[in-house]
Amino acid sequence: MLRLFNIDNSGRLKEQTPPEDQLTQAISKAIWIDAHDASDDERIQLQGFLHTALPESDDVEEIESSARYFTDRTGVHVRSLFLAQSEGRHSTATVAFILQNDRLITLRDGALADFRLLRMRARHGQVAAHSPQELLVLIFEQKVENLADALEDIHRKLEDVSYLVLEEIDSDLENAIDQLAKLEDSNGKIRLCLMDTQRSISFLQRHLRDHPELQGTAREIMRDVDTLMSHTTFGSG
Repeated sequence: MLRLFNIDNSGRLKEQTPPEDQLTQAISKAIWIDAHDASDDERIQLQGFLHTALPESDDVEEIESSARYFTDRTGVHVRSLFLAQSEGRHSTATVAFILQNDRLITLRDGALADFRLLRMRARHGQVAAHSPQELLVLIFEQKVENLADALEDIHRKLEDVSYLVLEEIDSDLENAIDQLAKLEDSNGKIRLCLMDTQRSISFLQRHLRDHPELQGTAREIMRDVDTLMSHTTFGSG
């Protein structure tokens, strides 16, 4: 599915729903193209528009930094880990970002709460952005806020497990150990997403030198990540 967004006269992000016969024109004017589980036809359409091949899922998951952060003739490329959840368990999913002068393109598989929340906020006129560069930084800012919420939830659950083990006389220790293992696994995935965000923002800062206001926001994001990293060590000892 291709979701198209523009910025209205008030500087608010708005999702567009053009009729099929106007889709090509709408793509060319969109400030943000979000390709979510894109079909083969949609990928071909985007590739024709960009005049380059889009990365396949296996390419997006490459872990080498040279494959995750680079620039070429199509723009600035960042492939960043986001926290995902299914059947009560956390996992990670990589989102490929292509930043151009006049648009942002995202390619991703599966549903992610970060993007669902951003669309919901956009529907209510709550997303202020004046450029694709600002939108990209805003996505990472929201990502860190969501990681902070997930980390707080883990610590609340950890307190519940601690109470179960230390205070309940007939506590189910096997169940408590299972819960602790799941919490540690989620904690590790959050830490991985935070570390990845540090690398992503550090790379982007080098390409946002013409946007001093975004540099300030990027530094704030880095400070927030540093703070959250210190809270992900509860299960490391």
